[in-house]
Amino acid sequence: MCGIAGAYSWPDGGPLTDRLTQCLAHRGPDGDGRYDHRDVHLGHRRLSIVDLSETGAQPMTAEGLALTYNGELYNAPELRAELEAAGVRFRGTSDTEVLLRAWREWGTDCLPRLRGMFAFAVYDERTGELVLVRDQLGIKPLFFVRRGGGVVFASELKALARELGDTLNVDQAAMIASLLYYWVPDSRCAYREAEKLPPGTWLRFRPDGSTDTGAYWSLREVAEEGAAYRGEVDLHAVVEDSTRKHLLSDVPVATFLSGGLDSSYLTALAARELPGISAYTIGFRPEDAKFEAMPDDLRYARIVARQFGVDLHEIEIAPDVQDLLPRMTHHLDEPIGDPAAINSYLICSAAREAGVKVLLSGMGADELFAGYRKHLANLLALRYRRVPGVARRAIGAAVDRLPVASSTRGYRSVRFAKRFLSFADLPEETAFRRSYTMYDRAELLDLVSPDLKSEVDDVLTEHADIYYDTKLTDQVNRMCLADARMFLPGLNLTYTDRSTMAASTEVRTPFVDIEVVRAAFRVPGREKIVGRQGKVALKKAATAILPDEIVYRPKGLFSAPLRAWMSRDLAPLVREVIEDGVLVESGFLQRDALRKLVAEDAAGREDRAKHLWHVLTLEYWYRGALRGERLGVQ
Repeated sequence: MCGIAGAYSWPDGGPLTDRLTQCLAHRGPDGDGRYDHRDVHLGHRRLSIVDLSETGAQPMTAEGLALTYNGELYNAPELRAELEAAGVRFRGTSDTEVLLRAWREWGTDCLPRLRGMFAFAVYDERTGELVLVRDQLGIKPLFFVRRGGGVVFASELKALARELGDTLNVDQAAMIASLLYYWVPDSRCAYREAEKLPPGTWLRFRPDGSTDTGAYWSLREVAEEGAAYRGEVDLHAVVEDSTRKHLLSDVPVATFLSGGLDSSYLTALAARELPGISAYTIGFRPEDAKFEAMPDDLRYARIVARQFGVDLHEIEIAPDVQDLLPRMTHHLDEPIGDPAAINSYLICSAAREAGVKVLLSGMGADELFAGYRKHLANLLALRYRRVPGVARRAIGAAVDRLPVASSTRGYRSVRFAKRFLSFADLPEETAFRRSYTMYDRAELLDLVSPDLKSEVDDVLTEHADIYYDTKLTDQVNRMCLADARMFLPGLNLTYTDRSTMAASTEVRTPFVDIEVVRAAFRVPGREKIVGRQGKVALKKAATAILPDEIVYRPKGLFSAPLRAWMSRDLAPLVREVIEDGVLVESGFLQRDALRKLVAEDAAGREDRAKHLWHVLTLEYWYRGALRGERLGVQ
């Protein structure tokens, strides 16, 4: 895992590449390098994981090719054996060299054969062409800015923003999307002039200034092929194989262990391969957990650790959130309002202090196997719509009068009920969007400048276009596909990459693996949600190794006690942002709409903690963007 940067046909590209690379130092504190050839410059920061020797250093060159690469290839041993059988000779044992030799042997045809997470740039001295590539599922990031026939690229947007800030302009539609989702979809970028390379694609730059692009893998096609599959799926074998491959490392590997199904499953499998493996889990101050009505995940994490001989490290999350908020906003690159990023950062910081560079995460299982409450809720909404209208109106009025919190604690069931009723009567795509986003169309229009109505509608239309861009007839798998195309790369993989790399650690996601994805979409929706229980297919697979007490426990949340933070630690900051913040002063956000959110939350009528937290993250991000410094807090 590393940081990459570079410039192609760009004025002063060499010094620029050095500055970009330095901005990524946290992604690779173990080494750095630069490659130069004519007007091509490639930079690299190294986090040494596989082949710790100099034979794994980058940028790597061989036979007229130069490569700067961020990621891990989990099928590198198999590819190496195939290449050696064809007569290729290797200098070292790194997966970087496997990728470089595979590119020389097969060119872009090697891409569908890669199993891993990666973003890389490869330059061919013979043709003068530079190719940028991103992995199939969007696990690793790659940002770039084009001018003429040239390009400058980096693993993180903050590097480009720092160096090209005077020429980049905030994309207000991306900010609106961030307000709606509390993250920026992978199809958009916070700056109009910058782009994200889409997952499963490559982009080639030629010396004559021309470009071409291609897609080598399609999640939609994989899902549709899966729907036509009629064989048996040995899901446990697929997850077990993926977990084993994700343990490939020359340094110690640990796991996240929340005590939930996904992390427990991976930890148990990893412990079989690596007895005594370390795991890291979090807990919260008792008063915060009570106020948020959070489940006791620590109890379950301890059960798993005892049963599988795991060395469990418990970290209490009681951060100085006023200090962490601007730091996390800086590290996340774009305005992302999920406080889970703080958890990831603090866990990885503790692991790094203990000498651990690599951790496994259960990220992705909920999206692929219908494990979120929204998936079940949208199916329940189908039944709710059959209830007579008079009864539904009476239910709605009764729930509307219930408070979501008292002065000492929150009422989780009331929050869920209010959330459910906000979308239960809506059409399928609109209901699904409303079940996990922050505002409906009217609320969003009230919140932002009246001049941005067309941008609001563009953002909403984009969700509908992606949701319906499939031939799937299975509603559960339609939701899973939409999540895997939007929610997973836009939020979960993004905050995981930025927050964990900020702590100079590599987090691997065995569920976000092309073979696991293929298997997931071969499972029909009726086997993912059964009755009132979600993620059933994965639960059945996990019973091969986990006790029922863990498999069928109530679902936990990898989140934070936001209501406690907002009502105590951050209340003065919220008032400051509403009365004097740059988002309000610029006219982007409407002060009266924000005051209404605060009043509803303070009275306990509605749970607006997540909305207000994200307003703070957006404010901090926007302040940096307007100042032009975009360096944030180091």
